[in-house]
Formats: sequence, structure tokens, C-alpha cells
Amino acid sequence: MKFGTIAVGQATGAVLAHSTSAGDHRYRKGHVLAAEDIAILEAAGLTEIVVAVLEPGDLGEDRAAEAIAASMQHRHVEVRQAATGRVNLHAQEAGVFTVDAGLIDALNAIDPSITVATLARYATVEKGQMVATVKIIPFAVGGHLVRQATELCAAGEIFAVNAFVPKRVGVIQTVLPSVKASVLDKTSRLTEHRLARSGSRLTAELRTPHEAGAVAEAARALARDHDIVVIFGASALSDFDDVIPAAIRAAGGIVVRSGMPVDPGNLLVLGHIGTTAVIGAPGCARSPKENGFDWVLDRLMSGLEVTAADIAGMGVGGLLMEIPTRPQPRDLSAIPPVPKVHAVLLAAGRSSRMGGPNKLMALFEAKPLVRRTAERVLASKAESTVVVSGHQASRIREALAGLGIPVVHNADFASGLASSLKVGVSALPEDAAGALIVLGDMPEVLPADLDRLIESFERAEGRAIVRATHDGKRGNPIILPRSLFAAVAHLEGDTGARHLIESEGVDVIDVEIGKGAGFDVDTPEALEGAGGVLQG
Repeated sequence: MKFGTIAVGQATGAVLAHSTSAGDHRYRKGHVLAAEDIAILEAAGLTEIVVAVLEPGDLGEDRAAEAIAASMQHRHVEVRQAATGRVNLHAQEAGVFTVDAGLIDALNAIDPSITVATLARYATVEKGQMVATVKIIPFAVGGHLVRQATELCAAGEIFAVNAFVPKRVGVIQTVLPSVKASVLDKTSRLTEHRLARSGSRLTAELRTPHEAGAVAEAARALARDHDIVVIFGASALSDFDDVIPAAIRAAGGIVVRSGMPVDPGNLLVLGHIGTTAVIGAPGCARSPKENGFDWVLDRLMSGLEVTAADIAGMGVGGLLMEIPTRPQPRDLSAIPPVPKVHAVLLAAGRSSRMGGPNKLMALFEAKPLVRRTAERVLASKAESTVVVSGHQASRIREALAGLGIPVVHNADFASGLASSLKVGVSALPEDAAGALIVLGDMPEVLPADLDRLIESFERAEGRAIVRATHDGKRGNPIILPRSLFAAVAHLEGDTGARHLIESEGVDVIDVEIGKGAGFDVDTPEALEGAGGVLQG
């Protein structure tokens, strides 16, 4: 591939390196220039342009990413469609992720143009979660490099989601005078929540004295008809022959390992009675926070064997005390607050296709369109709303008078949509988990439509992009999670949220809201057809 500046007349078939405007035409980065594009660029006075020119044997970024992803061998993993040289792969089931690290390293060593990234080995994943991504860095890559990658992938399974299999779980809790019944009851509830992520059930619970003989008898009884037995000791493990490991042996079982290099979780015991796994839970397993018990439990729930060597190898990454914990399992009394969505109403455009009048001033039922849109946003579940003005800013403010909505001015509105997005998102409060981006010129989007988007964002716990659609076609409004706010700050020109969707690898939830998602009023005909009356 050749990259650089060439004469526009020689650029047919080349890949545009940067977004470019030519009169009313705007071409995105990555666009393959056709003969009619060249004519438009030349008519606009452009003589040179920065492009990538594919050479014989090269594969475009999307084709290369698709070829590598298609050659990968995996289980319970869905391959998504390529975009901007990236193919994302998502879990088809909830479970535990395993990966051949050596094969991933070998792929990434072929050439810097080819990259593969995955979750950590043994990560617990939810259905639909992204587990890996293939990204081609330049616009094209040599076909011989892609062949090297596909040949490597033929060696065997590169990664997998080991799907959870529902298990029957029995629990033993030992009792001492110092242990309150409320603590035991809470432990049972939290254990049920931990099991829920795999569809497993706590089907029996026994409470015994904190003595090896009593625990052995209870463990032997539960092992007959349970897949896993979990023992919560009233007193922490203090020796490798303490009550829980001694009870496993007394019940005719074996102890695989006592103690693990994970903190919290050091005092875990793992054993077997026949084919039934037995876990002596560390004290931290009475808390909803992630600990070593979760690591062992999830692997067993997904059908993976856990050996003494496996546990010994958990030290790197095993210091969990200072990292954010995953959202499950949760103590019901500690459920995090609902993620707050704040709205950004974009009203800075020049209405260039209207031939002069500002479409946001068009009257709909005697109200300026921008005011009617603002009232609908205010009637939604959005926590607050900010309006971004630009073209004819004073008229926008006058049209919104009395609504109490803050208006922030984008002095750089002529540069394109990106500048307005940046101004609006930067004006949101610190507690904003999501930004509901609403275009001012969509007269058929109703408060109920906005509420459906917000509710979907809440169900996703603020982690996904939520996008309105009509008949499966992407549209607007859209909610961007806080994790993308920093990326918004780097947008340039007339680039909107669609670029973030394609490039950032965040899960997208599409919500069908009807034709309002795809209907804006960019022309006088469209506006009049929607019932609007243009003003001067």
C-alpha cells in the first residue's frame, strides 16, 4: 500500500485518508473514491488529496480483518460485521473465557498492521459481551501477511466461552456461639445471587457445629445428590488440617489445595468427594465483592477443571483489594443507583439545505421547532437538558425563553457536528452516566421514545450505546455512555456519534421507536410535509 498526497485526477479507486468536504458533498475517511467523486472534488477546486493506494496483493482493512476473524477457531463466540478495519467478537453465552495466549502473541508478532486483543484468560463474561477484537491499523495490508495469520489460526482453538451449566449446589454453614443467625441468613442470600449468574440453584443447606466429624457427615450426605458443596466455616482456616480440610478427608474425599495466592480469598480450600466438588469458602465469600472464591466457583460452573497448579498460578492479578469489583454478585442492599442520563439538544446548525431560513425556527402548531423539541426532552426521564446553540444563537435563546434550559454557545459551529457534540457533552454534570444526544430537527420523536432509550440504557447499567432505529435502520436519538465522553473530545469536523459506534468497540443496543428515528427536516419539502411552516 502507498500512502501520501497525489493529484485528485489520479485518485480514482484510492482510499480517502481524511474526511474531506467539496461544496455540499462530504466524504468520510476511508471512502473509496469513484470517478464521480473525482469530478466533484475537481469542481470544488481541489488539486491534491491524501489517500492510500492499494497495490497488487493488498487487502482492504475490512476484508483483511474479516479473513482473519473467519479463520479463527472458537466456541460460543459470535463474529460481528467488519467496520473501519475492525471485527469484534462477542460471547454467545454467559460463561468463562479461555484463550491461547501463545497463539494471540504469535498473531500480533506477524506485523504491526495486524492486531488481536482479548479479555484476560478466565474472565467471567455475560452473554453478548465483547471478548475479542481484530483490528487492522492501516487502510490495507499485504495479502501475504493475512495468509500468515490465517495459517496460524488453523493450528487449533484460539479462544472460547465455556458456557455456564446450571448446577445443584448444597451449602454447609458451621455454627459457633459467636456467629449470629442473621450472618448465616445473609450468607445464604448472597450465595444464591452468586449462583444465579450461572443459572445454578442452592437446593439444600445444613447448619452444623464447627467440628470435623459433623461437617464430614453433612458433606457426605450432600455430595450424594449435588454437583458442588460449599462449606462456610464459623472460624477461618488456620492450619492445613483444620476443620474443613479434615472434614473432606473424613468424608472419604481428597483435598486438592488449601490456601490460594489471591487476596481476598487466601483461605479457600478445594477438594472432591467422589465426583462432587467441595469448596471451603474463605470468609470474604460472605461479601458480595469479587474474591478468589468467585474465580474457583465460576470455573467449576463452566465445566473447567481446577487443579492445585491452577490455583498456584493465580497470584499474578490475584491482588484484588484495590480494583473495582464486577457488578455481580450483589448484596440486595447495595445495588448501585440507576445510571443518570442527561440530554444534549443540538441546535447549532446553519440549515444550509433550506436556502436561507433556519429550520429550527419553523412553526409546528404555532411553536418554533426547537422549542417543541426542547419541551419533549423536558417531558422525558432525562435528569436535565442542555441546549447547544451556534447559528442564530440569539433567536434560539428567544425561542426557548421561559423553559429554564441552560444554553451553551458553540462558537465553532461552522466546523461541523463534532464541535457541538464536544461543547454539549463537556457541559454535562459529573454524575452523568450517559448523554442523550437529541437533534433539534426531528419533529416526530416523542417523550415516550426518549424514555424507551433511557430505560434500555438503565437496563444495560450505563455500559452500552443505545441507538434509536426504524425498521432495523440506525437513526437518532442516541445515548452515549460516560466511557465514551473522552473519545467525543477528540472528534473533528462533521463527524458524529456514528464514528464512535464504529471505532470504539462498545456494545450497541438498538431500540425500535418507529419512523421518528429516521425522519428529519433537512429540506423545505420535508419540513412542509411534516406540518411545519418556515419563517424568515
